[in-house]
Amino acid sequence: MRISSRGHGEEGRERMTLVPENVDDLWHLSHVLESGDFVSGDTTRRIQRDDEQLRDTGGQREHLFVTIEVDDVEFARFANRLRVGGEIVDCSREDQLGHHHTINVEEHDEVTIEKHFKPDQVERIEAAEEAAENADVAIATVEEGEAHIHTVAQYGTEERFSFTAPTGKGEYARPRSELFAELGKALARMDVDAIILAGPGFTKQDARDYIEENHSEVADLLTVVDTAGIGDRGVHEVLKRGAVDEVQTQTRISKEASLLDDLMEGIATGEKVAYGIDEVAEAAEFGAVETLLVLDDRLRRERQGDGDWEVDVNEVIQTVERKGGEVTVFSGEFDPGQQLRNLGGIAALLRYRLQ
Repeated sequence: MRISSRGHGEEGRERMTLVPENVDDLWHLSHVLESGDFVSGDTTRRIQRDDEQLRDTGGQREHLFVTIEVDDVEFARFANRLRVGGEIVDCSREDQLGHHHTINVEEHDEVTIEKHFKPDQVERIEAAEEAAENADVAIATVEEGEAHIHTVAQYGTEERFSFTAPTGKGEYARPRSELFAELGKALARMDVDAIILAGPGFTKQDARDYIEENHSEVADLLTVVDTAGIGDRGVHEVLKRGAVDEVQTQTRISKEASLLDDLMEGIATGEKVAYGIDEVAEAAEFGAVETLLVLDDRLRRERQGDGDWEVDVNEVIQTVERKGGEVTVFSGEFDPGQQLRNLGGIAALLRYRLQ
């Protein structure tokens, strides 16, 4: 996510101009936008004129800049777009005011949101922006006598390490272990969440065995992928196969699964946990919540007034944060989120057990 500008709107609202840079960013926006928000952007709209030649054609599409008051939001995953519908409240053509319109937001489209942002919504956008700037995955490609490391960020890839030395026989040949040692040391210095080890043949597996033996902390981050080439060509193959997206998804699932495991263990042993909106709200008031777990689609439904919780979830979140707790929003797309849904969509890991 790229934040182009931030400012203030009318009636105490905040204004953010954002550029979603991938499908994940569109998904994040679908959980930030709510009914009553204002969204502005470039769009096209079919305009019906009185001209006789156009009456049978249904009008012509024109490019417009519109602001709509949001009624509904739909994330069309397979179309890679976010559909935001509502009444036009401002437009480059005054005769379109009051009509319903849908803005289709796609990757790299600039859109301005004006609303009363809640703290976790701002954090979600800022985390998406940080993800765009910081590499969280490295791709190491290796074959006999040569190794490369690239970092992957949403703006592209960058080579960070290259090592070339002939191995095998000959006057200038060096042991394969030297190549693997250099690769292992370089990977150990990197601050990333996951590493994809790729290349042709069996060399990458031998490199993995060496790293497992000598850099166990790195080995835990490794995923092995077969490619025909190394360097830029190998990185292109890894990206084309979707291996990076899969690793990033698994990293998020792993974090959520770990928190859910702690929750389930606490439920089983009667230890420091709470689940269900009433228990969690009570724990928040006592300042006992260390980590709040809440499901994204349930959170959105409650905020829009479509849920059945008698407690204001925004007040619960604010209370947790004010008293030093953390908030983790689970994705309903993955298994940990689905398990959280079965527990009412909200739970908490506590600092101490409530009697």
